[in-house]
Amino acid sequence: MLDALVAWFHDRSTTEIVWIGIGFFAQALFMMRFVVQWIASERVRRSIVPETFWYFSIGGGVLLLAYSIYRMDPVYMFGQGLGLIIYFRNLYFVWTHKREGTAP
Repeated sequence: MLDALVAWFHDRSTTEIVWIGIGFFAQALFMMRFVVQWIASERVRRSIVPETFWYFSIGGGVLLLAYSIYRMDPVYMFGQGLGLIIYFRNLYFVWTHKREGTAP
């Protein structure tokens, strides 16, 4: 098993290994948004989406879009591109409500 893993790494370029690392980091950012949401909901004993959720969504979305462009994967490009529009729109609503003093 270890030999197969070592062989797999030797068959990859440094650039590809870096991009795989970026992909895993992006997935970790996406996972963190759900952890943040879960903890925030547990604290108030109801389902809520905190502002931090949208920052992790944008961070993960941008990196996954870059990763999908590098991998030339049109399905991920479309999905992440559309998702980013939604994340930024929700963050706009958060900022607007804060500025107006109507934040929940």
